[in-house]
Amino acid sequence: MRLALLLALLREAAAYSPTSPPSWHANTRTAQLSRGPAVRMAAEGAEGPGEDAKMDKALKAMVFFANAYCKNTGTTYCADPSIPAYVLKGLAQHKVKLGAPLCPCRHYEDKEAEAKDGYWNCPCVPMRERHECHCMLFLTADNEFAGTSQSLTYEETVELTGSMGSID
Repeated sequence: MRLALLLALLREAAAYSPTSPPSWHANTRTAQLSRGPAVRMAAEGAEGPGEDAKMDKALKAMVFFANAYCKNTGTTYCADPSIPAYVLKGLAQHKVKLGAPLCPCRHYEDKEAEAKDGYWNCPCVPMRERHECHCMLFLTADNEFAGTSQSLTYEETVELTGSMGSID
């Protein structure tokens, strides 16, 4: 039940479009102004050429990193492979937009400042110190959602996140 709820929340977040304000937001212009510059640029269609190449490169790097980190720490991915795939895509998007793999599973008042601070950059401090990953990316054997896999391919990640929009 908890896994189904988590999956529903992740899919709902993935369906959110940064180019349109939330339905409860009355003023479209105010909504776009209240977002960070990277999101405003995407909303205005100002993504430069090569963004797809940057995203592909970042996603490949995050998949490689996460697979190695699982093996080095003895952790595994969630039993549902879409969970780590969504988290990895979010980390890659932050790597491209912020220059650091800021945890995509948290709300930040100032993402740029958080990325510079480094506390929530993957692997975050709680993961490094206590093996606690609230994203469910790196799970210890005692976690009820832990699977057996310590690897995910770039192709699997792309396939599982094909309908996911931007996280911003």
